Amino acid sequence: MHTRLATSGDAAAIAEIYNREVTEGTATFDMVPRTEAEQLAWMREHSGAYPCVVATSGEQAGATVMGWACLSPYRPRPAYSTSVEDSIYVHRDHQGRGVGGLLLGHLVALADDHGFHATFARIADAGAASIALHSKHGFDLVGVEREVGRKFGRWLDVTVMQRLRPR
Repeated sequence: MHTRLATSGDAAAIAEIYNREVTEGTATFDMVPRTEAEQLAWMREHSGAYPCVVATSGEQAGATVMGWACLSPYRPRPAYSTSVEDSIYVHRDHQGRGVGGLLLGHLVALADDHGFHATFARIADAGAASIALHSKHGFDLVGVEREVGRKFGRWLDVTVMQRLRPR
C-alpha cells in the first residue's frame, strides 16, 4: 500500500467511496451523492494546508484507490485557524487491512507539518473501529454529541476526539 496526495484523476474513485457512505452508511451526514464534477470542485478546495490523500494498492500508475482522507478547516472563524478536522473513508472491500491507519498516519504528519495545533475527528454512530483507530494515533475522547444527526429514520450521535500537536 502507498499513500500520496490526491489528484484530479482520483476524483471518480473518491466519489465512489464517498457516495456509498452517503447512500448506505452513516460515516457522513450528507444525503445527496456527489457527481464527479462536484467531487473535482471539492478537491480543488482540499489542497495546500487542507490536503486530500489517497491510499492505493501500489505506487504504479493505475493502482486501485483503496481509501482517501482529508483535512478540513475546523470552523470558519479566524480564531479556529490553527485547528483542523480529519475525514477518512476506506472502500468497504479494503476495510480491516490497515488502510485507515496508513491514511490517518499520513494526515497526522501533514497536520503537524502545516503547523496545526489541534486535529479533531467527528465520528458518527459510535464507529468503534474509527474510535480505536484514532486512539492509536494519539486522539483523546472529548465527548459525545447526542442525537445531532438524523439519517435512515434514526437519530445519530457523534463522538468527538482530539489530538494536540506535540510540543
